[in-house]
Amino acid sequence: MTVVLLPDLAATAALAAQIARALQPGDVVALHGGLGTGKTTLARAILGALGHDGEVPSPTFAIVEVYDPPGVRLPVVHADFYRLRTPAEADEIGLDDYRQGAALIAEWPDHAGGFAHEPGCLTIHMETIEKGRRAIVEPGRLWQERGLWI
Repeated sequence: MTVVLLPDLAATAALAAQIARALQPGDVVALHGGLGTGKTTLARAILGALGHDGEVPSPTFAIVEVYDPPGVRLPVVHADFYRLRTPAEADEIGLDDYRQGAALIAEWPDHAGGFAHEPGCLTIHMETIEKGRRAIVEPGRLWQERGLWI
């Protein structure tokens, strides 16, 4: 586990760039935290670091937004599971189909059953603190093997 202080958007962008450099198809970036803790801000920064040059709408109502090359370095699914009432609803929307060959950035991952059991999961707990935010980063086995956040 590593604690990363995020006092401003530049620090968030630096964390996002580090994640984007290592992100691979099949990975999950599981973003936990209450409302307003910066989950969507970090997701947007990751997509920007992957090459996305346009708007990144919050997927709160659509639940899933898909980003494909050449607009990004690799296919990415950005999902916000806040509105799901049970993990079974993730299956109903076809989450596994969306994830084929793509990385997943998941906000409120516990509403979809969680992903921490997956070796390619990078779990990030976002918190608001006095001077900005902090991210508590817990890498899964594949992230550890890449030499990140050991």
